[in-house]
Amino acid sequence: MTPPNILYLHSHDTGRWVQPYGHQIPTPNVQMLADQGVLFRKAFCATPSCSGSRASLLTGQYPHSNGMMGLAHRGWRLNDYDQHVLHTLRKGGYRSELIGEQHVSEDLDVLGYDEIHRVARTNVELVAPEAVRVLRKGIPEPWFLSVGFFETHRSWFEPTSMRDSLYSLPPSNLPDTPAVREDLAAFKASARSLDQGVGRVLNALHAAGMVDNTLIVFTTDHGLAFPGAKGTLYDRGTGVMLMLRGPGGFLGGKVIDEPVSQIDLYPTICELAGIDTPSFAQGNSLLPLIRGEASEVRDAVFTELTYHAAYDPQRAIRTERWKYIRFFDDYDRPVLPNIDDSPSKDVFVEAGWGERHVSREQLYDLTLDPEEGNNLASDPEFEHVRAELAQRLEAHMRETSDPLLDGPIQAPPGARLNRQDQVSAEEPTFTVGADAVAHS
Repeated sequence: MTPPNILYLHSHDTGRWVQPYGHQIPTPNVQMLADQGVLFRKAFCATPSCSGSRASLLTGQYPHSNGMMGLAHRGWRLNDYDQHVLHTLRKGGYRSELIGEQHVSEDLDVLGYDEIHRVARTNVELVAPEAVRVLRKGIPEPWFLSVGFFETHRSWFEPTSMRDSLYSLPPSNLPDTPAVREDLAAFKASARSLDQGVGRVLNALHAAGMVDNTLIVFTTDHGLAFPGAKGTLYDRGTGVMLMLRGPGGFLGGKVIDEPVSQIDLYPTICELAGIDTPSFAQGNSLLPLIRGEASEVRDAVFTELTYHAAYDPQRAIRTERWKYIRFFDDYDRPVLPNIDDSPSKDVFVEAGWGERHVSREQLYDLTLDPEEGNNLASDPEFEHVRAELAQRLEAHMRETSDPLLDGPIQAPPGARLNRQDQVSAEEPTFTVGADAVAHS
């Protein structure tokens, strides 16, 4: 098979809140992509933090393995930028170009793209026209093109629909109040903009005659920027939209219910490109699942968080039935700086959320408790489940040399962090190596 072009199309903080996942958010271009390709119903990021998630997809490694255990714009880096998928693809003759959001390095030139199309902002209004221009002009094939939209990150638009402001149904873990409904209405406005950007890029790809030999990977970094989602290891935080369309069997409007991780995309891309997957990649190719050669590519998904704005070390294992989360420090309240400021967060904080106890071990029955609200970790009836999953999680951490097993993880010198007991990431930060230790 001729190596396909690869269009990596991605957004910020969208979770699965688009039309193909059953939500009342009109995103017709995204829906068309799902109708024509393959939609993964249970896809998960490696971490519910922006830089770490993207770095894991692009290196095929967990954050504790690739080094991106915090935010790039706050001082974190990949251990080795040569492990970025573009460098592996380059060995197979691929040209790589970048347009818009990337969030894996503050210095774009470190990434190693053959060409970087610099835009003043990474919103759809600037990124989409540049992507259209590049596709119309043409890129030497085969190519890897990353097109990243800032939408649906906070700094949302004002709600564009009075109906949305009045009637939107909030995520089920949030209270149904006017403030939360209007907050969700603003998200919907941003999602509409995202969909328009997707449509413009897809139209340009079609007009350029490159649809048949281009694998489109459309995804986001993690869950919604609402309380209980982004910045947590609940499914609301780690569940992501994932749609692939193109060569290799990613056609026909299929829906895949088996769990997959974004780190599985690296070996999938390598296999499609006819390139040996590097030994450092930790995921599993999706192609056996797509070709019907396997009923699943993994029986568990592992997720993690170490830093976002503040230190909050936790690891999780998710099977079809169970979720086990373990926290690795003694701070037993919500780490509020890791939750984006919003009207919805204000509702939670005013109700005393910041004073609530957070159990250091959590176990959830995802069949009977899909909202992950009833912690069974201390229930003797389920001790055998807790013990088994705890053992599997520790084995995974040992197999992947997770430094958290050796004690608290220090942020790199110069990293900017918030304290765990602050309320907002906008409050004063401290610099590691200058003011305090990272986990104080």
